[in-house]
Amino acid sequence: MTEPIRITTPLTEEKARSLKAGDSVLISGIIYTARDAAHKRMVEALDRGESLPVDLRDQIIYYVGPTPAKPGYPIGSAGPTTSGRMDAYTPRMLEQGLRGMIGKGYRQSEVVEAMKKYGAVYFAATGGAAALIAKTIKKYEVVAYEDLGTEAIARLTVEDFPAIVVIDSEGRNFYLEGQKQYRKYQG
Repeated sequence: MTEPIRITTPLTEEKARSLKAGDSVLISGIIYTARDAAHKRMVEALDRGESLPVDLRDQIIYYVGPTPAKPGYPIGSAGPTTSGRMDAYTPRMLEQGLRGMIGKGYRQSEVVEAMKKYGAVYFAATGGAAALIAKTIKKYEVVAYEDLGTEAIARLTVEDFPAIVVIDSEGRNFYLEGQKQYRKYQG
């Protein structure tokens, strides 16, 4: 197994385009959290001609609904949520310069086409490893839509956040490629 690729944010288009489906990465720097309610508000703001509450250019959004932090910790468990819930809004976010998304599950073809157009990647975080993922989060700060609670937009400072490139900027899908490899050995 190859060593994980170390990524420091912001995630440039050049770096995103260099990543390939199946690559293991360790992300350090600033990433943002946002789920469906925050995505809906951001699209509504864009529809009204307003600016977004955060500049998404070359940023990564982690689809997470964290649990409350224990005393002395910045965040509670922080596992990924199903990415498909954001698919209706994702092409608009990519249009704004969003470069990476972290979640779990499949993405619709419209999202993959937008990723190819704008040079973005989709990472998977391991579901069921929420407590371990939380250990890579060094700081948690709500920056927009505080009324949404765990769905507010937050800025995370992360160190060696583990993920896998599931869909790269050329549209290759590690989920599908992995299934093909499995079937090859079954046949």
